[in-house]
Amino acid sequence: MDSSSSSPRANGAAARAPRTGKTQLRVGRLVKAHGLKGALKLELYTDDPDGRFTTGAVFTLQVPDSSTWFGKTVTVREFRWMNSHPVVFFDGVDDREGAESLVRAILWIDEDADAAVAEDDAWYDHQLVGLDVVRDGARIGRVVRVDHLPAQDLLIISHDDREVLVPFVKAIVPEVDIAAGRVVITPPPGLIEDLPADDDEDDEPVAADEDAAEATTPDRSED
Repeated sequence: MDSSSSSPRANGAAARAPRTGKTQLRVGRLVKAHGLKGALKLELYTDDPDGRFTTGAVFTLQVPDSSTWFGKTVTVREFRWMNSHPVVFFDGVDDREGAESLVRAILWIDEDADAAVAEDDAWYDHQLVGLDVVRDGARIGRVVRVDHLPAQDLLIISHDDREVLVPFVKAIVPEVDIAAGRVVITPPPGLIEDLPADDDEDDEPVAADEDAAEATTPDRSED
């Protein structure tokens, strides 16, 4: 699953890479040259790096127009782990200077339209964005994006001209129906709308204070 870490209910994002007409998956970013032989450290946006960065894998590069790599692709020569950090070597990048020319490039790969999602309860972001959000049988908004956080994924939904963050967990999002174009949510009180203020609680302390004041105020009437 690609583009950011996946959750039990969501895979990573799919998006269109620059200058292409194909739907592509973002799988990594090159963050730093490593050593003198062209290696680059990776920031991973996939939970299957060993499967994605196989020898011969080809990636489209997202780089500035001014880059010498603009419009080009890179082919993996070797992928390895060094002190728990993912490191990649590309064909034709054989020294540190060549590696540094690729720093900050984002790597994209064509989505396999025929490939089934490996998990039964997982979806790519682009499948979720745009779906109607239904609560108690009524549409209350739509999914505008998916945010991937270390603890969990969030569905960001538009509701009454504002964005609401909904934890993408089964207890709150029990149903995702791509074919029907909807997700069903069962949010706890206060998640979508603010809870009403309890006026009675605000009044009680005031009444108690008044009673206390009357009990402690000395009688200043003349005998």
